[in-house]
Amino acid sequence: MQQRTRIAPSILSADFAALGREVEAITAAGADVVHVDVMDGHFVPNITVGPMVVKALRKHTSLPFDVHLMISPVDPYIPAYVEAGADIVSLHPEAGAHPHRSIQLIKSLGKKAGMVLNPATSVAAVETVIGDIDLVLVMSVNPGFGGQSFIESQLTKIAALRRMIDATGRTIDLEVDGGINPDTAKKAVAAGADMLVAGTAVFSGGPQRYAANIKALRG
Repeated sequence: MQQRTRIAPSILSADFAALGREVEAITAAGADVVHVDVMDGHFVPNITVGPMVVKALRKHTSLPFDVHLMISPVDPYIPAYVEAGADIVSLHPEAGAHPHRSIQLIKSLGKKAGMVLNPATSVAAVETVIGDIDLVLVMSVNPGFGGQSFIESQLTKIAALRRMIDATGRTIDLEVDGGINPDTAKKAVAAGADMLVAGTAVFSGGPQRYAANIKALRG
């Protein structure tokens, strides 16, 4: 069953010179989750944050940390991000030889596990692990950079995943990341998404705008 719409601001679009204050500001503005994009310059273009940054931010909010690992190989780094404060750890099926083993590792550390689908990755990639994961993240842009435009073809994928999740009878978050704004947010939720990652759409205008930006995304 589709859950209420939750907003997960992506700190990739925050002011990196003031990340602690930014996390505090989105918490006060009504965010539900803090989304942390981890990029290694290898699996995807761009390099972002390591476990030390996650650990430093942990004391600035009680919100869950949704850590999206765009790194390969992924397994060696999962424990470090969990220890740093991740509550949800998501990975790509292409990021390691044994995605199911990676999921088992996250779960063994007591955290929620997610599977991430790039625009060209089929929903079949989650069919065999749907009973083990807590979240499916649909990338509605190609990962690596913020500020890209929403890829409309991913709405069909979101709808297919909504049916797959509902058929399990389990509570699994269906998250969408990429090009989310008030217009595309409505489309994603209508297709079945219940968690929206947004960077530019949340952080535009400075802290005084964050609450209104988040409210606009909820629809």
